[in-house]
Parts: sequence; structure tokens; C-alpha cells
Amino acid sequence: MVVVPGMLCDAALWSDVAFPEGHPVHHVALRRPDVGALADQVLATVEGPFVLVGLSLGAIVGFEVLHRAPGRVAGLCVMATNAAGPRPEQYAAWRELDGLVAAGRFPEVVERTLPDMFPGRQVPDAGAGRYRRMAGAVGPGAARQQLAAQATRQDRLAALRSADCPALVLSGGRDTLCPPAFHHAIAAALPQGQLRELPDAGHLVPWQRPDAVSTAVHDVVTAVNAAA
Repeated sequence: MVVVPGMLCDAALWSDVAFPEGHPVHHVALRRPDVGALADQVLATVEGPFVLVGLSLGAIVGFEVLHRAPGRVAGLCVMATNAAGPRPEQYAAWRELDGLVAAGRFPEVVERTLPDMFPGRQVPDAGAGRYRRMAGAVGPGAARQQLAAQATRQDRLAALRSADCPALVLSGGRDTLCPPAFHHAIAAALPQGQLRELPDAGHLVPWQRPDAVSTAVHDVVTAVNAAA
């Protein structure tokens, strides 16, 4: 199992998730400035087929993996993400954030991104502290690489249509960064795609609904084993 977090996130994102026992979990850090290079890193993490679990940018990397090596992905569980290419305003926003980090204002970038991580942009005190600690552990260097990688994304909906594997898509109903419509499109493109909507969740689904993520991963693994 290869697990890929979102931007400004690390393995702590998944700390509340109960992954299936007996299946080694490999966490991939997002520290390359290109989605293609990140996809190659995922493919080099293990040999043979694997289940890919990804959130946000991590899922986008997963879509690139499907584009490059669809036969390697035995199962897919993605959440809080978008399979379409970047919008013009996103390029501008990423350049602005990169400029702030380059100027030594990384904490300001963390604060700017913080509201979009939580349901309806309502930030709980405990959640804010947890996010700040995780983003701080990721650090400004990796943040700049992630911003650069975001700008190399491409529309990969066509790649999803050729994915012949069990796939679950989790959508937070109060995710303001990647709203439900994005996930409807992803699930519709995947031949075996199933959409599960979580009305109370925002962007950081593994923190806000770890039970749903745990169940989804278990269900994908069960489906993969049944198909073997």
C-alpha cells in the first residue's frame, strides 16, 4: 500500500486511520517539483502492483501514476482532490505563495491555507494547532517544491477512464477547496469508481472522518483480494 499526502501534509495526516493489518504501508513525501517525478517516485517505492491511497495533491500524483503505469495500480482510494488541470487563477495564486515562502514568510502561507483545510472554512482551535505543526514539519523547502509541482498538473480524467481496478472516491460535503462536483467527475470517469459523500467533512478527511477513510481503504483491499 502506497500512501501519498496532500500539500503541506506528511504521514501525520494518516495517524488516525486504521490501515488493514498484514499490508505494509509506505508513506511517500512530496519533495519533488514535478508531478511526473512524484509519480515516478511512487512507482519506485514498491515492486509490482499496489493499492494507492491519496489526498489532494497526493491523489493528483496517483492520477499521474495511472496515466503512466495503469497496470501497477491494483486498487485506488482518493479524496479531497481534482483530476482536472489547473485554472488560470490557480497559477497566479501558487506564484504568489511561492514568493511569500521565498521571502521568508512561510508561516503566513500556512495561515492562508489553513481555513480551506476545515469544513466550511470554520477552523477549530485544536485542528489549527495540529495543522500548523504538520505544515511546520513539512517546511518551506518542501512547500516550494509542492507549489512548483502543482503547476505541472494536467487533466487526467482520460487516464481514469482506463483504470481497471476497484476505486473509492471520498468527498467532503463542506470541502471548499475541492468541492463535491470534482469528486462526482472523478467517480464517473473511473470504470469501477464508487463515490462516498461525507456531508460533515472538509478537506482534511483523514482527520475529520478517519472512520470513513479506514472503512474505504479496507473495502478497496477486500475488493482487490477478491479479484485476485
